[in-house]
Amino acid sequence: MTYYAIDFETANDYPNSACSVGVVRFVDGIEQDSVYSLIKPPKMYFKPEYVNIHHISYGDVRNAPQFPEVWQTIVEPFVRNEKNETILFISHNADFDSNVLQACLDYYSMPDPNIDFACTLQIARQTWKNFERHKLTFLADMFGIEYNAHNALDDARTCGKIFTLAAEESNTSLEDLFSNNIFCHFTSTE
Repeated sequence: MTYYAIDFETANDYPNSACSVGVVRFVDGIEQDSVYSLIKPPKMYFKPEYVNIHHISYGDVRNAPQFPEVWQTIVEPFVRNEKNETILFISHNADFDSNVLQACLDYYSMPDPNIDFACTLQIARQTWKNFERHKLTFLADMFGIEYNAHNALDDARTCGKIFTLAAEESNTSLEDLFSNNIFCHFTSTE
């Protein structure tokens, strides 16, 4: 099974303010490769609280490509498959990442790709009910995963590892874990 862990960071409260994206390809639970890019948001306002979290500022992205270029030249070629099958994305808090993706696609009047999203936050809550928290940082600590929190690529990579661990813990195939936890579906508008 091939699936992609994706994570966005945003500049402010607006979901179309993506300022970075990380995507990691996993095949049968094993990381294969990844892509990362800074993104110049449509409005160059960076909320100080967000900068304090992800450490991305105006100066970092002022010469970065905007979302359409990042999506069309980096992410789409990376996730595209020959059979044009639905792309399987996982993210930790899919509500956030799917909303960012949809807001960016809508803002730039870009077509929706065929994507199914599964949420590792929901999966973690089901798998480890006895854990006091299910934030990515907490889960990483619990499982000895070292990573740079709120770096989109590291967040995506860690999310993919948590998905694999959840399948092992629940003695479920990756395919079943994904298909039983689809959070939302994007349907191609082309």
